[in-house]
Amino acid sequence: MTATDAQVRIAMNERKKGRTLGQAAAKANLRDRDTVAKYEKQGKLPSELKKPRTYLTRPDPFAEDWPSVQPMLVDAPSLEAKALFEWMCAKYPGRYAEGQLRTFQRRVSVWRALEVPKMVTLEQERVPGEMMQTDGTSMNKLKVTIQRAKFDHLLIHCVLPYSNWEWGIVAQSESLVALMGGFQSALRELGYVPKLHQTDNTTAATHNLKAIAGDAERAESGRVYNTDYLALLQHHGVQPRTTHLGSPDENGDIEAANGALKRALEQHLVLRGSRDFESLEAYEHFLHEVMRRRNELRAERLADELAAMKELKSELLPEMREYRPRVSGSGTIRVLENVYSVPSGLKGRLVVVRVFEWYIAVYFGNRLVQQMPRLVGKKQSHINYRHVLPTLLRKPGGFRQYRFREDMFPTPVFREAWEALDGRKSPRRADIAYLKILKMAADHLETDVELALKLVLETDEPWDDESIAKLVQPPQSPVPHIDCGQVDLSEYDKLMDREGERDAA
Repeated sequence: MTATDAQVRIAMNERKKGRTLGQAAAKANLRDRDTVAKYEKQGKLPSELKKPRTYLTRPDPFAEDWPSVQPMLVDAPSLEAKALFEWMCAKYPGRYAEGQLRTFQRRVSVWRALEVPKMVTLEQERVPGEMMQTDGTSMNKLKVTIQRAKFDHLLIHCVLPYSNWEWGIVAQSESLVALMGGFQSALRELGYVPKLHQTDNTTAATHNLKAIAGDAERAESGRVYNTDYLALLQHHGVQPRTTHLGSPDENGDIEAANGALKRALEQHLVLRGSRDFESLEAYEHFLHEVMRRRNELRAERLADELAAMKELKSELLPEMREYRPRVSGSGTIRVLENVYSVPSGLKGRLVVVRVFEWYIAVYFGNRLVQQMPRLVGKKQSHINYRHVLPTLLRKPGGFRQYRFREDMFPTPVFREAWEALDGRKSPRRADIAYLKILKMAADHLETDVELALKLVLETDEPWDDESIAKLVQPPQSPVPHIDCGQVDLSEYDKLMDREGERDAA
């Protein structure tokens, strides 16, 4: 039986008390007196007598073929040990058994650990108040809904790496407007301004260019700062910094903070008992409350940060971008590579478009013409059928091949109605009938027309635009004539005379 350190200590203590070798062995639960005598003579514990094993307990079964296997691992680092083992079994039938796979996997794992270098994390010293990092992170895994509707969104997350103080706003994309909103919201909440602002190479802050005057380092890397982004930082007296291309680990602080915040929000949503919110404002209020509570635990280190920062004295810039497109002949404008329709009377005119994170606003002559949701991405369209409907009614032949015809179906029911008409009528008659129905939706309540379409689609009876008109505008009963009779105004004079006599008395 192998003796443990604890047993030997007990035996040695018994020997110091004058016990015999046999008594000490019995007290320490050792097999015999010879074991006590051995450790007493050597004066060391069992762990101190152990020597590291430098030999194999059995021969390496892969020693013969390893010289041919190793070059394959060098040339193809992604090659898996299991695939390589199957290749060896096919090449040398009968030499290897299925039970040796695990042994071969350990052999490959040891070789990779000793021979294949890996990138290591370079821990950084953080200076209080020096830098703020900002990143956009997807929040879709939280499965938040707004009024029971799925809500895909990002969080523009700002973090001070020294204290881990954090803040953020909800956005639908990682645009310059969103980056501006997140950064300035953090400055407003903090009340102070850091020396540096660091982002990754997002297109909101940088763009691809071979050279730029006065910024040779960024030009060599192939990315340069956007003019509007630089103007934002210069306004607040902050210097820009980005990570190097292909080096996301340089933004490790904010990446770690993203994960930590999401885990915290998941727990708070569980405690809340619901992931549904009444509005975007209510959801963002929930986020801010969670972040404020977390920031309270960082007050001590945050105080060190604020002591090294300058106070926020500059005014916050409007969180939008402004463009001046000309309305095309088709009554549309192109903004950030997306197409929007405007009232046809603006055709050929220059308009002012202000792009916010969630919507865009169109102005003409300093008057707000319309406001609509901002499209995310490129080559998308937002066409209001009311803008082009007068033209389509005059030229119904242009409907079927209209580039933005899909926008002429406000809901799936309208599209289903057009397909039903197209299946029963000639193309021209079907288009005219549908456009007349669309005119009813523009003149009356769209929901009333949709309900009428649902009713006729559920029947097998033939119907057209006149059928829908009868359902939307049912015949009204005539208003009855009421004879009010002749009014004698002298009665009012008598009342006035009595009122005068009473005042005189």
